[in-house]
Amino acid sequence: MNYQQALDYVYSFMDPARAGPQANPHMNLVRTQALLVALGNPQQGMNCVVVAGTKGKGSTCALIESIARHAGLRVGLWSSPHLHTYRERIQVDRRLIGEGDFVRLIERVRPAVAALIQAPHGPPSTFALGMGLALRYFAEQQVDLAVLEVGLGGRYDSANVVQPLVSVISSISYDHMEFLGDTLSQIAAEKAGILKPGGLGVTIEQPEEAQVAIESEARAVGARWFVAAEGAGVRTEAGAATVVHFDPYAEYRGPHTTALAGSFQRENARLAVGAALLLRDAGLTISDAAIAQGLAQATWPARFEVIDGSPPIVIDGAHNGDSCRRLVESLAQRFPGQRIVLVFGSSRDKDLERMLAELAPAVSIWVLTHSGHPRAMLDLPALEQCILQADPQAYVQIEPLVADALTQACELATLDGVVCVTGSLFVAAAAREALGLAEERDPPFLP
Repeated sequence: MNYQQALDYVYSFMDPARAGPQANPHMNLVRTQALLVALGNPQQGMNCVVVAGTKGKGSTCALIESIARHAGLRVGLWSSPHLHTYRERIQVDRRLIGEGDFVRLIERVRPAVAALIQAPHGPPSTFALGMGLALRYFAEQQVDLAVLEVGLGGRYDSANVVQPLVSVISSISYDHMEFLGDTLSQIAAEKAGILKPGGLGVTIEQPEEAQVAIESEARAVGARWFVAAEGAGVRTEAGAATVVHFDPYAEYRGPHTTALAGSFQRENARLAVGAALLLRDAGLTISDAAIAQGLAQATWPARFEVIDGSPPIVIDGAHNGDSCRRLVESLAQRFPGQRIVLVFGSSRDKDLERMLAELAPAVSIWVLTHSGHPRAMLDLPALEQCILQADPQAYVQIEPLVADALTQACELATLDGVVCVTGSLFVAAAAREALGLAEERDPPFLP
C-alpha cells in the first residue's frame, strides 16, 4: 500500500447515510468506542484535553499545544479540517505524521476495521477512523498530552469517547444548525456534552443563553466548571460543582502577547491560559514561563494570517456570521482606513445571510470564487445576487478559480487597499497554495 492508497482507504468511510438504528447520533460513539477497543484502547492512560466550540477551537488547540510543548511535554495534536494534507490532522510536537507511518498505521488497522464492518453498529466514519489513528500514533509516540479538537458539536462527536483532564469550550455562535439546533441554547447544550462527571472544564464568557445552557450541563453532571472572564479576579471555589468565574491573567501574571494575529485571538489566548492553569492543577508541570513562550510562539495558518506586501493579503477561514464580524473588527484595527477587496467563497451549507450582513458594510470590492471541495457553492451568479440584496451598491466580480480571483483582487487593491480571502477554510487553503505557502500537499481528492 502506498500513501495515496492509504488516503483512499480513509476517505472510503466518508459518513454514509445511516439507516435504521445507525441513524441515532449516539451510535457514532458506539462505533468509535468499538474501533478504539479493536485498536487496543490507545486512549487509556493518556492525558487528554478535548476542545469544542463553534469558532476559535482550532486556534485554542494550537495555543494549548504550544504552551504544553514549551513546558517540555511531548504533545499530540488532532485537528480538522486540514488545509493542504491530511497528515496535518495528526501531529506530534507540531511535526506532521510521516507518509510511511501513516501507511503503516492504516495497514495495521485494516483487519480490525474489516471486522467492524460486519458488526450491527457498522464501520466507523472517516472522522472516527482518523481520530483512532491519531490516538494509536500518540500512544506509540508516548505523548505526555494529547490535544483533541472536536469535529462537530460535542456530545456525539468521536472525541467524546475519551476521558479528558480538562474539557474546553471556545466561542459559541450559529453554525451547523441542521445538526445542533437553531438556538444558541441548543447549540451550547450539544457543545457542553463533552463535560464529564466530576471533571474539569473551562470556557470564555458566552452569550447569556449559551452560558446558561453550559452551566446547566455542568451542574447536571457535577463538573467543576470555570469561566475565563476578563477582570473577574482570581479563583474562589466554594464547592466541587460550583461554576467559578476567574481571570486567568490574575493568576498567570506573565506577558499576554500571542503570535496569532486578530483581535479575536485575545479571547482564545485567555481561554488557553485558563486551560493551562487547570492542567497544572491536574498535575502537569506548566510554568508561567512556558505559558508566555507558548503564547508568543504559537502558529495556526489561515486564521487572520497576514502576508505582507503591496497590497497586503489577509487569509482567514471565517465561515459564519460571528466569525465574519470578528474578522471585520480585526481588519479595521490592523488596516484602519484602507479599502477591503474581498476574495469570497463559501460552502453551500453556511448561513450566507448572517455572513454577508457582517461583511457588506466593510467591503469595497467583492471578487467571488469557489474552492474545489464538494461542498463549495458553485453558483457564483446566485451568490452575487445574495450580495446585492445585502448591499445594492456593491461592486462584484466573478473569478471561479481562487488563484485568478486572488490575482484580480491584488490588481484592484493597488494604492490604498488590502486583500482579504475568506468565507471558507477550503478557499483559504487554495489561496495559500496559490501564494506558495503550502509546504506539503496531498493529491486532489473529490469524494
